[in-house]
Amino acid sequence: MKRIFTLCVALCTMTIAFAQTDTTANPNTAPAYDTIRIGGMVIIRKAGSKGKDGDGNSVIKMTKRNSTKQSNLKTNWWIFDLGFSNYSDQSNYTNAAFSGFVTSGVGKDQMKLRAGKSRNVNVWFFMQKLNVAKQVVNLKYGLGLELNNYNFDENIVFSKNPTQISVGSTDLKKIKLAADYLTVPIMLNFNFTPKRKNGFGFSAGVSGGYLYSSRYKTKNKGDVKKVKDDFNLERFKLSYIGELSLGPVKLYGSYAFKNMWEKGLDMTPFNLGFRLSRF
Repeated sequence: MKRIFTLCVALCTMTIAFAQTDTTANPNTAPAYDTIRIGGMVIIRKAGSKGKDGDGNSVIKMTKRNSTKQSNLKTNWWIFDLGFSNYSDQSNYTNAAFSGFVTSGVGKDQMKLRAGKSRNVNVWFFMQKLNVAKQVVNLKYGLGLELNNYNFDENIVFSKNPTQISVGSTDLKKIKLAADYLTVPIMLNFNFTPKRKNGFGFSAGVSGGYLYSSRYKTKNKGDVKKVKDDFNLERFKLSYIGELSLGPVKLYGSYAFKNMWEKGLDMTPFNLGFRLSRF
């Protein structure tokens, strides 16, 4: 009803304008155009034609102006992270061996990771960005899966019931511990170029994850073995998180609040990598 009323007012205004004769118009000059703007509507009448074309038809052009206002809530579906997993090892291996969590011969050198093969892959089902202040300051949050693969240099063997870590006698080609989390990230986002598609800015916050799957896997000459267990890993994981947006390039990182093990060892996990995301 409001739009119909606005259109009636516009047509009445144009009717009055058409009834006036412009006696100062120069027939030798190029025709100008009368423009009327009402809200998001633009009405254009060709001047000097008295609202008629050569066949006597009315010459009226109506267009709708494009709105530049951005949405206060933006959603990005299916974001992927590709990076590397590692941990800061502050374990006391003497105490760990005394408690039976590790056997003799297991130390910091044996628990070192293959940096290039210890990978982190995150799959975020969605992330949303809620405008807080002029599209520059935003609240960013989401839901997804964190998949961490810790590949060892040495022949590390994980046994369960009870958990014990030892050095194996067989030379294995691939040895890894996988820990997967269902994770909710919450960040404060600062976008310094809100009108650009690929802007510049950063985000910082925290994430909370729940360990829903963990396993020990070995591979040797095509023979693959998997042992599923929690291996005394902490069920809940809290981390500091951040991301850096450099135009089309986006980087991410996370560093856990505390040790990834319930007992025995003291290792704080962290991840670094690239993020494939719209914002």
